[in-house]
Amino acid sequence: MKTTRFLTAGVALAATALLMAGCASGGTTTTGGAQTDSGGKITVWVDPPRVPAAEAFKEAYPDIEIDIVQIDGTVGGQTVRQAFANFDSAGKGWPDAIFFPSNDDIAWATNSTSNYAADLGELMPDTIEGYDPAVISFCDIDGAIRCLRNDAAPDVFWYNKAFFDEKGYTVPTTWEEYGELSVKIAQENPGKISGFLGDAYAVNRYLQAAGCPTNDRVSESEAHIDLSDPNCVRATELLDQMQAGGALSTQGIFDGDAAEAGANLVMSPGAVWWGNYLFRDTWKIPAGQMTAVAPLKWDGESEPSTGNEGGGLWGVSSHITGKQLENTLTFAKFVATDPRWQVDLSTGLPGYGPVQEDWLAKIADDAYFADVATTQEAFKSALGVVQPYSYMLYDTGSVWTQTVPSTLIGGGSATDAIKAFGDELVNQAKSVGYTVVAE
Repeated sequence: MKTTRFLTAGVALAATALLMAGCASGGTTTTGGAQTDSGGKITVWVDPPRVPAAEAFKEAYPDIEIDIVQIDGTVGGQTVRQAFANFDSAGKGWPDAIFFPSNDDIAWATNSTSNYAADLGELMPDTIEGYDPAVISFCDIDGAIRCLRNDAAPDVFWYNKAFFDEKGYTVPTTWEEYGELSVKIAQENPGKISGFLGDAYAVNRYLQAAGCPTNDRVSESEAHIDLSDPNCVRATELLDQMQAGGALSTQGIFDGDAAEAGANLVMSPGAVWWGNYLFRDTWKIPAGQMTAVAPLKWDGESEPSTGNEGGGLWGVSSHITGKQLENTLTFAKFVATDPRWQVDLSTGLPGYGPVQEDWLAKIADDAYFADVATTQEAFKSALGVVQPYSYMLYDTGSVWTQTVPSTLIGGGSATDAIKAFGDELVNQAKSVGYTVVAE
């Protein structure tokens, strides 16, 4: 019989309770780093949106006994990390599989202190082969594949086709055209906006898309951060132009009142999941308006350049063996690849290649996008265009939200805001033990 547990907000209480839960449920019990076998029962931790994935697995594999623990899904939250610190110290209690609340969690889950996440390149080579190299690259840490992508989340370029058709605007194909057009639209259509800067993913939409080194992992103890790099400068100049021209919102896409601003969004880089999750389900933008096209290029470059917003990560414990490991790998394969989750229930484009076409066919059936065929092609084209980016012990998105919106709201320019962001990013990186290099 399945048991669903819940991770509470109190870190110390949660860590203690879940340590006991892991042991009591037949989950991992390890002493001195030795691998153990529960006999087959597994314990999995999932955030609220991934509970249906675990439930679908339970229905598909009724003979595998499973405890499902619902955890805090707050991006940048510390509850799960603190619980794992307790497990690492005690040498027991880890879940057998987890959907990490923050992608940055994979940094601490693979460092030499924890070494929680198993090398799935060795354990699941056939599954790994189903991923586009750009999609799985985020899980490649020092040559080992330490996680599975749940969904692919590269940015495409979204625009309101109904608005563009009415006004006679031409969809930009370069970042420079985007900046110029955004200011023109803001001047000619007061209140219309072309981007959001207030959420944690804005750094990916703009700085990562420019190739700016904010998350360049040199080694476990060394990070390359350099906001004076020419790739950072070009992104900063673009945002300066757009911000000065009144084309950007300082709100974040997840803000409670963002729907009102979202109704006035005419174009923006944004993840493939913006379509269903943000435009349709959250902001309730009517059907027949939004369409995606391929990611933008920078002038003088032949290939598109884009960021990546999320695309959550599944991890498997390195502390298990035998039937417990076998069942956990069955779970991991199911949630990463099985259409009963990835196509039938998930709102994001699957990271696993062989089921992507079925998911894309499904979005055609709901006829939400103004141009479904173009949107489908845009999604496909973006899959292999992700800029290099490593998940680190410091939380880049949190540093962004702590510095950029407040600087802009206080009257500072985008240059001022990104300088504040860069300075604090270096401080945060050093505070968690990185040596920071600028070249």
